[in-house]
Amino acid sequence: MIPLMHDFEGETVLVIGGGPVGARKVRTFATEATVVVLSPEFADRAFGDAETVRAAPAPEDAADWVERTDPALVVAATDDSDLNAAFAAAAEDHGALVNRADDHGDQSFGNVVVPATVRDDPVTLAIATGGRAPALSKYLREHFEDEFGTAGLMADLVGDLREEFRDRGVPPTERRDAVRLVVRSREVWKALDSGRSKGEQVARDVIGELPGDQT
Repeated sequence: MIPLMHDFEGETVLVIGGGPVGARKVRTFATEATVVVLSPEFADRAFGDAETVRAAPAPEDAADWVERTDPALVVAATDDSDLNAAFAAAAEDHGALVNRADDHGDQSFGNVVVPATVRDDPVTLAIATGGRAPALSKYLREHFEDEFGTAGLMADLVGDLREEFRDRGVPPTERRDAVRLVVRSREVWKALDSGRSKGEQVARDVIGELPGDQT
């Protein structure tokens, strides 16, 4: 599999299933997309950001629901494999992406994988184990959050430094070397715990004077 990022801003995601798995999918996609959840009952209160529709569709109803909601992605999250398969087929016919929660790492269904995600804008980290080791995905996500909790600040800092060095006429090779020094510096990471200004101060100390600076 090849990992890709997909922007769901302005798109609709159709989730089939009102259990805990469906609720977890809603929490993932409701940050960007309009989410519609289709289920005869809802076992979790975490559907507040979604449009919930109380219905018990049969497999033969799948195409109609997909056509009606026009989703970019269909999440089949029920415990009925026949119903999941029907919605997956309807989604593919409609040209939508498919995520089957009953895949359990078997990619023969041809669906997309929803990885464990860490987001600290503008940084997004996605972790997937092919469905074989969810506990490992969770551990790696938590480890990244603990170790690099200021990744977003670091990204903004080095992005601004790159633009500044370019405007000052610093050659590309030296710009890259300077940025590498910053992102690999434990001192800068530690300083960012105290905020952007402290991190920038330490970053400039780490870089020092750039030999190719034309200012």
